[in-house]
Amino acid sequence: MKPYNILISGGGTGGHIYPAIAIANEFKLRYPDANFLFVGAKDRMEMEKIPQAGFEIKGLWISGVQRKITVDNLSFAFKLISSLWKARRIIKQFKPDVAIGTGGFASGPTLIVANRVGIPTLIQEQNSFPGITNKLLSKKANKICVAYDHLERFFPSDKMIKTGNPVRQDLLTIHSKRKAAVTFFKLDKIKKTILILGGSLGARKINELIENNLEFFKSQEVQVIWQCGKLYFDTYKKHSDLEYVQVHQFINRMDLAYAASDIIISRAGASSVSELCIVGKPVIFIPSPNVAEDHQTKNAKSIVDKHGAILLKESELETFPIVFETLLKDRGKQEHLSENIKELALPGATTDIVNEIEKLLKK
Repeated sequence: MKPYNILISGGGTGGHIYPAIAIANEFKLRYPDANFLFVGAKDRMEMEKIPQAGFEIKGLWISGVQRKITVDNLSFAFKLISSLWKARRIIKQFKPDVAIGTGGFASGPTLIVANRVGIPTLIQEQNSFPGITNKLLSKKANKICVAYDHLERFFPSDKMIKTGNPVRQDLLTIHSKRKAAVTFFKLDKIKKTILILGGSLGARKINELIENNLEFFKSQEVQVIWQCGKLYFDTYKKHSDLEYVQVHQFINRMDLAYAASDIIISRAGASSVSELCIVGKPVIFIPSPNVAEDHQTKNAKSIVDKHGAILLKESELETFPIVFETLLKDRGKQEHLSENIKELALPGATTDIVNEIEKLLKK
């Protein structure tokens, strides 16, 4: 039997890229001789992250539609035509047996062409509120893997299966890594550790909040691991001079960062939420209000409504010191949040998604 050719498209943010890599790695475990090709958007972070993970990627000239009239919007039609044409050429050369979309600009043209030429397609929707690309693709997709309940109003129910979001497999064993994590980050093993995550690019409001509360953290006798993001590192790296603060542009060993932490402050992107359910630590979610359909708030609420986390909106950040100190001093509350968020974890997501891909291939 000839090796499978697997085409995967997704990107723009870590939330679309890491699920794609997790799916590819799981498939590769089962079929070591399979061939993989990723399709991303030129100049986006997938063009760097996918090769780092050991896979080949081709870039399309594509971007999203802005909500206001811009030069980018005027060129969107040209970009879309160019991307459809290039996607057709990629598919003709690679001859995929299946095409998988994990969201982001490039997955639109790639899966549209795959559907047109009769290649089975699977889309993986990470959010509780789907993006426009996946809503459009769902009409022709063979299978839709989702992470939340009640998505029937967006997708055909007969194609949907709830799998959860793929997460890094090294997170499944973080509870045995505490000692290694303390050594890796050079932490004081007596003090509580706070982990700050603003997403792969960073979050301005969260970074400002943390900078404004550095003295407060000192008074609480906690140490801070702060991932400020690529866009903000030059602004905030100076705070690493404080003995209880370390500022990172990006954390490569997220398993150890999670293992070291006692409380986590995070955005509520879909991948982050899924990871945090598996990690099972007390979380304060500060969702970004600047995303389509406010889906981060909806993601966070799905956990908060089941008493698994605390939600703090950007408009309420002045209450942060009270919210944080109350949680820090209430051991019972921390344990309660941990137990409840763990109940919502779907650690078998990657396996379940690859099972669905295998079913499509065997048809």
